[in-house]
Amino acid sequence: MFLADVVGTVVSPVQIPLLEGRTLLLLRRVAPDGTPTGSTRIGIDLTGAGVGDRVLVVDEGNAGRQLLEAPDGAVKTVVVGVVDYVDREGELLYDKAARAPVARMGS
Repeated sequence: MFLADVVGTVVSPVQIPLLEGRTLLLLRRVAPDGTPTGSTRIGIDLTGAGVGDRVLVVDEGNAGRQLLEAPDGAVKTVVVGVVDYVDREGELLYDKAARAPVARMGS
């Protein structure tokens, strides 16, 4: 699992029954404090997340197939939760209500 920021949506003309009626999100992987940590990925949304949300992502085929109840599906990256806040050892790193990373002490 990893944290990501939703930076866009993806629309595809490819018709795959497993994806019918589902939203595809463009995800940028981030560290707990919001620092980008990797390239973007496309994930299947199960949460109703939108651009600007920080989300929890499962990035493993077997888990993705189980979540979508698709034992033979070509699935890997699935958005499973919208993050309200991130707290690391008592330090608030992200707060959805503020819609921005929280300023770190001493920064």
